[in-house]
Amino acid sequence: MQKFTLSLAASLCVGLMGSAHAAVPPVKIGILTDMSGTYAAMGGSGSVAAAKLAVEDCLKAECKGMDIEVVSADHQNKADIGAAKAREWFDRDGVTAIADLTNSAVALAVQSIAKEKNKVALFSGPATTGLTNDSCSPVGFHWMFDVYSQSVGGVRAMVNKGGKSWFFITVDYAFGHSLQKGSEDMVKEMGGTVVGSVLHPLGVADFASYLLQAQSSKAQVVALANSGADVVNAIKQAREFGIVEGGQRLASLLIFLTDLRALGLENGQGLTYVDGFYWDFDDASRKWSDRYAKAFDGTKPTMTHGGVYSSVLHYLKAVAAAQSTDGNVVADKMREIPIDDPIMHNASIRPDGRVIHDMYLYEAKTPAESTGDWDLSTLMATIPADEAFQPLSESTCPLVKKS
Repeated sequence: MQKFTLSLAASLCVGLMGSAHAAVPPVKIGILTDMSGTYAAMGGSGSVAAAKLAVEDCLKAECKGMDIEVVSADHQNKADIGAAKAREWFDRDGVTAIADLTNSAVALAVQSIAKEKNKVALFSGPATTGLTNDSCSPVGFHWMFDVYSQSVGGVRAMVNKGGKSWFFITVDYAFGHSLQKGSEDMVKEMGGTVVGSVLHPLGVADFASYLLQAQSSKAQVVALANSGADVVNAIKQAREFGIVEGGQRLASLLIFLTDLRALGLENGQGLTYVDGFYWDFDDASRKWSDRYAKAFDGTKPTMTHGGVYSSVLHYLKAVAAAQSTDGNVVADKMREIPIDDPIMHNASIRPDGRVIHDMYLYEAKTPAESTGDWDLSTLMATIPADEAFQPLSESTCPLVKKS
């Protein structure tokens, strides 16, 4: 009898809390990510954990009483698989928004489908600026980093240290091509030169031939336009080849916290990189990251995980405020209400769907400087939100032209 009474009381409580949101349809968020491949550590199951924390937090506040579900799938870094899953989710399974998309090719495919279906897409894992240029969408939001944000801080820091000539080792698909192009443009803008480049397949294990080409180029900077397991393998093997000892500098254009930990500070020390969120930035980020670690096997979050939390939380707040899951209605509300969470600083949403916010230049610590497993980096500089991303005046997004 006591169990029934408690259950009845709980049901009544939920009913009272939910009365304000009785008109809101069920919300289903799909986390479409790399669960088993090159980008699984920076996205993957960790992105699902981050989304669930966002749901938990919104249900305690703006979303009280709402019916919210999180589902997930592995896109296997293949655009056709990601596109098929997005259509299935939208057409059959009642998914109202898709988040993460840790692959630029998959993200571009899903952006088109979400626009066609009038569903919100929240991008935290891909780097291509195409999402907010020619392929922009009124219901698409690029939340965390992109190739412009990575090149602005990373390239400038390296050129200012004297790295004038560059050689690129680039992963051969949309993300790598875009990252190299954005970085090349910044190198040239700052008076540097690009002496060569080489492409490698996604998920390659042996970088020997690519590193030999980089060495023979005599470039002052060997830039890695890749990420995930690829960048970890490339940096480890570059150390074995004596790239740094030979006088060349090694630059990672996109590296995540989990990559640095897998790499180890013996290999990673001294690397400079740009990040949009670091778990130890301030009290709020530490508190949230501790919660995340408890929910996800003691692992600290990457900036992708932080972006998933922030984007999903903001989406849910917009749904609650709009009392609707209609894509255009929610997107308008997302642009209207402020972004307020422990992840983003000085954040706002532009007409092209780009979420601008402060970015940060970090340097990997030496083993002697580190005080623990996740104490990996030192903050070197803050890149203000209005400087960290492609200027709106340069956007090729039709939404910007219309506005």
